[in-house]
Amino acid sequence: MGHRAKATLDVALGSDGEMLQVPNDEAGIAALVTRLSQASPELVVLEATGGYESLVAGTVAGQGIAVAVVNPRQVRDFAKATGVLAKTDRIDARVLARFAEAVRPEPRPLPTAEAKELEAFLSRRRQIVDMLTMEKNRLSIAPTDRTKKAIKKHIEWLEEALRRANDDIDNAIKNSPAWREQEDLLRSVPGIGPVNARTMLAELPELGSLNRKKIAALVGVAPLNRDSGTLKGVRTCWGGRASVRQALYMAAFSAIRCNPIIRSTYIALRARGKKHKVAIVACMRKLVTILNAILRDKKPWATA
Repeated sequence: MGHRAKATLDVALGSDGEMLQVPNDEAGIAALVTRLSQASPELVVLEATGGYESLVAGTVAGQGIAVAVVNPRQVRDFAKATGVLAKTDRIDARVLARFAEAVRPEPRPLPTAEAKELEAFLSRRRQIVDMLTMEKNRLSIAPTDRTKKAIKKHIEWLEEALRRANDDIDNAIKNSPAWREQEDLLRSVPGIGPVNARTMLAELPELGSLNRKKIAALVGVAPLNRDSGTLKGVRTCWGGRASVRQALYMAAFSAIRCNPIIRSTYIALRARGKKHKVAIVACMRKLVTILNAILRDKKPWATA
């Protein structure tokens, strides 16, 4: 189990096993992968720290080792609840290891095609880093200003290529099974299963970035006036994204049974004489509002 810092990688092989620290660079990550290959871990857990974890997660996942990038708030809540962490303590590698052992996140190795694509991105990044190193060495011994200017231009081009390579790796790992942060947040809500969560993330990327009215309208569960013919004065729902609405319908149906807030919403509406379909749509609207707030605040479900 590992924890990312900006300059170094702090790693705990289990909650009471070996501790090691390696530089957060190509050589350090390569040394880490070698050690992990020897240890044969069931799962490597990393804290999502704003982008610093993508390279190490991608390198480890590309070697066929199951990786989970988890929400630090979830780890902190677990650690505080179990007395492992005081309010002001930082999450370290030991805490992540204890979290992994207690919560036992589902190992999610990358499918073969995704692993190959990620390895190609990583290989290209290594080539660019090597070329940058060689060009910087040449710059220091360049005999003329014209030569230096040409080398500097190539260095600028390579640095831009490195930024693009980093973006490719970042996007690949965040779109892979290893990246759990957003899915874990959604699945913390009773009624939201893996298929619902993945459909929401894939088909509704705006979730967490819009207000509740806009997100409801986007999905197609916002009540809208429809004043035409026999429907004058009737408020109904239309438009939106059918795949998301279908997933949300199934989730609401499940949440009526197991989610106290959605269940009470449904019961109250039925008691007021609302039809089953109307009550279900209202529950869908309530549920997508909750999911939107959870991703916006990066805070898992809590009934309190």
